[in-house]
Amino acid sequence: MSAEPLIPKHGGYRKLKSFQVAQLVYDITVRFCDSYIEKRSRTHDQMVQAARSGVQNIAEGSQASGTSKKTELKLTNVARASLEELKLDYEDFLRQRGLPLWEREDSRRQNLIDRRCATADDVAQWAKDQKESGLRRQNGHDGQEKPSTPSSKSTASTPTYPELAANAALVLLAVACSLLDRQLAAQAEAFETEGGFTERLYRIRSERRSAPPTKNRGTPC
Repeated sequence: MSAEPLIPKHGGYRKLKSFQVAQLVYDITVRFCDSYIEKRSRTHDQMVQAARSGVQNIAEGSQASGTSKKTELKLTNVARASLEELKLDYEDFLRQRGLPLWEREDSRRQNLIDRRCATADDVAQWAKDQKESGLRRQNGHDGQEKPSTPSSKSTASTPTYPELAANAALVLLAVACSLLDRQLAAQAEAFETEGGFTERLYRIRSERRSAPPTKNRGTPC
């Protein structure tokens, strides 16, 4: 009998780093929209649904992988597209309110990644720490406000919570999208080399047909 199972192990999406980060983004987005986006607006619903779509499609793709690698690829790509849509919504939020979009080299981005936040509360605590750190930089250790100069104004100013929350979401979205890009590449390579359910079924049937018949020893007298 073939060692290759007809339906391989599948699911296990909760262990995927992409799923974990996407789920964190979803939790953050729900809080963000409830705090800063009009609840009855279309944008509120679209952002929450895009975040949810990212999570759900990763899970569904993982679950479907047992019988259809093609479906897994398709759903993982839908998840990636949903998170890309959500990135644009956060960028629009910052742009329309005149809030800064942090550059790739901004140290706060790496600081958030290094925190390894697991929950929305962890991210909220990081934002609070950043806010307090900004106030200390602005006021100095003696509590007296430092005079700002043209060169230091952007870095010395204390970020608002909407700025912190939106940029934090964008940092985590970048991580999730990068993970999904690698996941898609691995899934595509596996599909090209191993095929899907139909190819697996053909291999197993062929192996069984070519296997030598089991000798029938009969029953003892």
